[in-house]
Amino acid sequence: MGSHHKSTDGTERTAKRHVVQKLYRLVVLGLAITAVVKEVRTPAQERTWHGVVAGFVPYDFRVPTLARLRERVWNPESEHLVGPRAFGVGWTLNAGRLVALARERVAAAG
Repeated sequence: MGSHHKSTDGTERTAKRHVVQKLYRLVVLGLAITAVVKEVRTPAQERTWHGVVAGFVPYDFRVPTLARLRERVWNPESEHLVGPRAFGVGWTLNAGRLVALARERVAAAG
């Protein structure tokens, strides 16, 4: 009781992971609410529903399009490995760029 030793079944580690996940969700929710409030406070004719909140966190609440999904998730020609999400708050991995970098590395090694 009250021991800070790691348990053999990993329950302490699992509990810490749940706390981190809850904190992450709370931060993302707070950023999303802040972004929506920012847009609602903007005059209707000037609202874009995409931009930056907290000075550096991107958000995009526009209906996702296939072109935007492709640009953000699978764009091997992009110089960015991480970019804004196609919908929501935060960043997403450009898997296309990751594959292109891996292919370049394999070609250079072989």
